[in-house]
Amino acid sequence: MIEFWTWNTPNGRKISVALEEMGLPYTVKPVDISKGQQFNPEFLAFSPNNRIPAIIDPDGPGGRPITVFESGAILLYLAEKTGRFMPAELRARVPVLEWLMWQMGGFGPMPGQVHHFLMQPDGPAKDYGFNRYHAETKRLYGVLDRRLAGRAYVATEGEPSIADFAILGWAWRHERHQVPFDELPNVAAWYARMMARPATARGFEVALS
Repeated sequence: MIEFWTWNTPNGRKISVALEEMGLPYTVKPVDISKGQQFNPEFLAFSPNNRIPAIIDPDGPGGRPITVFESGAILLYLAEKTGRFMPAELRARVPVLEWLMWQMGGFGPMPGQVHHFLMQPDGPAKDYGFNRYHAETKRLYGVLDRRLAGRAYVATEGEPSIADFAILGWAWRHERHQVPFDELPNVAAWYARMMARPATARGFEVALS
């Protein structure tokens, strides 16, 4: 059974959705980041960047245990392990990798900064930070909406990919980073489509904290 070390965050939800969609048995090991548990030596031993999530898979390659940190790396590992939600053919894989990297490099760091500045005291610094990162977050949502025009999923046809799971983890917090779906019809339809999947719903219902 995979040990899933995490907390109730967008990056954690990416992995809980993937684990449920892939039908992999796992146990949640909460890491309370509000209490600094991500700095505990036990956790740092296999997640040296002191960030959640991370996993320990006792049945890794060759039947030997393996640890994986960074949510994008975990998604790639789980897709390789199960042979699911990642096309085998290289040309079909490229869009999944592109949109996974898009999420990791932008659609996560930018709304994350919005969350940060929303919690700061009122004043010029808060206003500047919020306006800067909120504008970029809205731009990224626009990119996603254009991509989803006429498409059911972000990078693949017929079923979602790990890129959808990665992006969904942050879209789940769209209300918190103040981006309503009113002017994003394609994102809204995709979000509803993903959330209607029973396994995805379980991934958001499981307690991570």
